[in-house]
Amino acid sequence: MAGNDKRRGAVRKSGTKKGMVVGSGGQRRKALEGKKPTPKAENRFNHPAKRKADAQKQAQQQRDKRRREAENQGELVAGRNPVLECVRAGVPTTALYAAEGIDTDDRVTEAVRLAADQGISVVEVPRTELDRMTSGAVHQGLALRIPPYQYSEPDDLLTAARDSGLPPLLVAVDGVTDPRNLGAVVRSAAAFGAHGVLLPQRRSAGMTAVAWRSSAGTAARIPLARATNLNRTLKSLRSEGLMVVGLDADADITSDELELATEPLVLVVGSEGRGLARLTKQYCDQTVSIPMSPGVESLNASVAAGVALSEIARRRRLS
Repeated sequence: MAGNDKRRGAVRKSGTKKGMVVGSGGQRRKALEGKKPTPKAENRFNHPAKRKADAQKQAQQQRDKRRREAENQGELVAGRNPVLECVRAGVPTTALYAAEGIDTDDRVTEAVRLAADQGISVVEVPRTELDRMTSGAVHQGLALRIPPYQYSEPDDLLTAARDSGLPPLLVAVDGVTDPRNLGAVVRSAAAFGAHGVLLPQRRSAGMTAVAWRSSAGTAARIPLARATNLNRTLKSLRSEGLMVVGLDADADITSDELELATEPLVLVVGSEGRGLARLTKQYCDQTVSIPMSPGVESLNASVAAGVALSEIARRRRLS
């Protein structure tokens, strides 16, 4: 009989009852309780959907890592003409890369000569390595490494302006997204005596290689700062005694009537399309327009900034 079997595993444990146990001990009630919601497929252990989601997450993390590494290393400009323009403009660079066995022409010769004169390292690399560095871009055997631009703090701009002994003049750029326009604004700001340029941290062009070329190297002589919140920074500058003047095509007065030109001033330039944002206008003490011939609606943002800064510089010279 099974109960008398002496083999291992065939002997009933002592203290147990033979047959049915009286009562269910609540097991039936537990069996009737509702279960938790079924997890989504991508959350189930070892489910194909979870493996796929994990692979996608890992790939995104790798892309983010490569992007951060690229940002820390700076920007790589590829192509003979862009490289030559950057070297001519005196854009700060860390290295000039030339492909082994490159077919030299006047552009290559001048770029290498100027780089050597400026103390820039000229590194010869295999063409396959240059292909990898430029992510397959048409580099024509030349590439230039530009380090990340070192932005100042907004407070530093005001401090430098006051230390100059002249009435502070700052230029704030409200949402200019074209780096060529940004470079041109920086160039005008440097040419007409501004003490710094203020940029929003988001939805704005940065000081890239394209902006460097457009500024003709003047970005090395005038500080740029990024504001987390441009309107809050403008409010802070107003509390420091600066007047805020915005360029607006619908303004009631023109730059010819800008009496505030000789005061401590912040000139705000709007974006290429919509101009000054509605909230930004609320933080302006005054808005001015550029006088133009009939039939012309507006000017490019950088051109308008240059015209206004020229008028401000003229009034300051005469005061």
